[in-house]
Amino acid sequence: MKVYAKVFATLVQHLSGTVLNAYPEGVRAGFLLEVELPEGSTVADLVAYLGLPKEEVRITFVNGKAQELGYCLSPGDQVGIFPPIGGG
Repeated sequence: MKVYAKVFATLVQHLSGTVLNAYPEGVRAGFLLEVELPEGSTVADLVAYLGLPKEEVRITFVNGKAQELGYCLSPGDQVGIFPPIGGG
């Protein structure tokens, strides 16, 4: 199934080579990635496929709603993946 992911902030530097090879023009934070995953995949499966360190993923949104890593994805879902966010 095809899903879409946007990886934000420092997580972009962890994207796997397989993902980066699909985008020779380069990838930056917030870039929309098209990903093919098996039916029944979860947000955690997407994080692993992208090569992101699970311990650095703090917030995930699926179609604009906060979801846990165990959330089961559907074809066409759009997933936003964020690290811890700091500020002052």
